[in-house]
Amino acid sequence: MTHICTAITGSTNEECLAQMRRAAPHSDLLEIRLDSISRPEVAELIEAAPRPVICTNRPRREMGKFKGDEAERIALLEEAEACGADYIDIELDAVASFKHTGKAKRIVSYHNFEETPPDLQSIHSACIDAGADIAKLAVFAHSITDNAAMFRLLVDAGKPTIGLCMGEHGQISRILAPKFGSFLTFASVGSGLESAPGQIEATTLIDLYRFRSITSDTPVYGVVGNPVGHSMSPNIHNAAFDERGIDAVYVPLLVNDVSEFLAAFRDLGFNGFSVTIPHKEASIPCLDEIEPLSEKIGAINTIHNREGKLAGSNTDLDAALSAIEEELVKAGAPVESAFSGKRVLVVGAGGAGRAIAYGIRDRGADVTVANRTAERAIRLAEDIGCRGVSLRSILKDGFDADVFVNASSVGMHPDEDDTPIPVDLLKPEMLVFDAVYNPIQTRLLREARGVGCAVVTGFEMFVRQAIGQFELWTGVDAPKELMADVVRKRLEAAH
Repeated sequence: MTHICTAITGSTNEECLAQMRRAAPHSDLLEIRLDSISRPEVAELIEAAPRPVICTNRPRREMGKFKGDEAERIALLEEAEACGADYIDIELDAVASFKHTGKAKRIVSYHNFEETPPDLQSIHSACIDAGADIAKLAVFAHSITDNAAMFRLLVDAGKPTIGLCMGEHGQISRILAPKFGSFLTFASVGSGLESAPGQIEATTLIDLYRFRSITSDTPVYGVVGNPVGHSMSPNIHNAAFDERGIDAVYVPLLVNDVSEFLAAFRDLGFNGFSVTIPHKEASIPCLDEIEPLSEKIGAINTIHNREGKLAGSNTDLDAALSAIEEELVKAGAPVESAFSGKRVLVVGAGGAGRAIAYGIRDRGADVTVANRTAERAIRLAEDIGCRGVSLRSILKDGFDADVFVNASSVGMHPDEDDTPIPVDLLKPEMLVFDAVYNPIQTRLLREARGVGCAVVTGFEMFVRQAIGQFELWTGVDAPKELMADVVRKRLEAAH
């Protein structure tokens, strides 16, 4: 079992006591950061702790706050052991100075706030050789692949080990600690109370990521992108897994180089990925298989790991087209050929724009692609057999279209005052689709409604593409209403 240990970081004894009471319902252990407290009452804190206690007194050389000399620092830890602390965290370079006389288990720790060193195994061995009951390695991740090295260390550790990567790139090591066998993961009491970069609130670990149900056999899914901090995919997929009783967890994956990521994580129990900006096109050469339609489009948004074979597909396309087609049919277009003969302007030549433009063109529409960089629009247009122009020319000369599609990120939170085109270019007879889903009502859609246009939100596309991914990965019917409700509530709460 991997424990949740919540860091207690108050600057006074009273603050620490309050934090312990707040943390107790969600924690297995509490780490009292003695170095954070101006005048720690060690005996009182340990006696009052509602959970087993780790006492830590981190020196400044390891980003701690203890201001005294080294002898005073070690003496405070020895006092904590004498007062009944369950665990003492002592640094690898200081363990020889600590007189172990009580019953506390020793966590011999190594911290590196600059990098993930290549010699993790030798550092781990040094902690064990120094008499650790539990070895602890906490290192800084500059790339998501640093987590892979830590995961492999944990799997092969042989003795109780805490292995975590700090920073945003390392957050998955905190969520997936039970998957790879870390003795514990550190969590925060609340936002702003973190004791290390990348720490996640204990309630988020439990409620969003279903931390308590993760085991070594739990399949892992995630969203591959940069950035991913804003993504609502973890909310929607974890809720769906829970609703259907599926043993799985979905995590954010902040990826710089998609080829390095896929090579490093192929054999680590990751069963599928959602792929978003900027990796929808770059990931294709890394795959073993790709569905014919996605190959023609030249962009994917979904990867399925089938026994080590990575297969790519695209659920964006059907999600967007089905949502637009439904609105066209409402306006009188034939069900079988809603796009036939329609003039469509697509703004954006990235992965989403490529998929949507190809799909609409394939269904008989007259398509024009516009992009800020005209060369990208022209290359895309040549690939799929339509026209490509600069967005500047559209803004200057206007356009005639039955359907306007924003497949760019313009207008996405937090830049909600932006719009891809000015309102005076919109006409009442147009249907306007915005692939941006956060916020649901973008400036483009608000202005389009004001003109009298029919509109389709990116919310519809986002939910539908997620439903497609869920069903592809699991072979189970998705809880569609629940998934839509989760996203809607999250978006409404954010605005």
